[in-house]
Amino acid sequence: MKFHILTLFPESFSYLEESIIKRAVKSGLIEIHVHNLRDWANDKHKTVDDRPFGGNPGMLMKIEPIYRALKELDFYPKKDAKKRIILTSAKGALWNQQIAKSYSEKLEEILIICGHYEGIDHRVVVNLIDEEISIGNYVLSGGEVPAMIILDSIARLIPGTLGNSHSLLEESNNSIDESEYAQYTRPSTFITDEGDEWSVPEVLLSGNHAEIEKWKKNN
Repeated sequence: MKFHILTLFPESFSYLEESIIKRAVKSGLIEIHVHNLRDWANDKHKTVDDRPFGGNPGMLMKIEPIYRALKELDFYPKKDAKKRIILTSAKGALWNQQIAKSYSEKLEEILIICGHYEGIDHRVVVNLIDEEISIGNYVLSGGEVPAMIILDSIARLIPGTLGNSHSLLEESNNSIDESEYAQYTRPSTFITDEGDEWSVPEVLLSGNHAEIEKWKKNN
């Protein structure tokens, strides 16, 4: 799968050069292209925002740079069922595991526009994007963090991205609540400096796989 990110702050995406995502890129499972939206501004100051009509406070992201970027990256004007244009937005549809799973199975190329300032020229919403996405009922300073969350949640569902195929199967087939049972590792008994003993449930140390599976479902 190929990801494109349109942002005013491309340096924010250093997280994508770490851990699981880094390995997925290196192995060729995904491609990530972070684009500076200012590259499509047409004035010497690389202007990407302007005051809104109607006298409201703040600045809006302009339509022209976004339009040019989508055309150059081959996301507009022709539509492709295997491609999706997403705008990060506090008023968008709430992102969840089921949508991430659907995207990982049905799409080949995703472009994420990182919102900023007081919003974006509404003509972008009406004419250019496929979907507005929110990661929660709160407002952030920009769309960079939501873009990374969306990308990460899709990428980890692509076969081969995670080292443990059983983990992927559990995440794909279950809701988050169903798949996240309590887990423990060594030592089986941890003794605090105050002398308290915190032990792993005995059933997990028993070797009885049927009882362990039963315990997982109940915890």
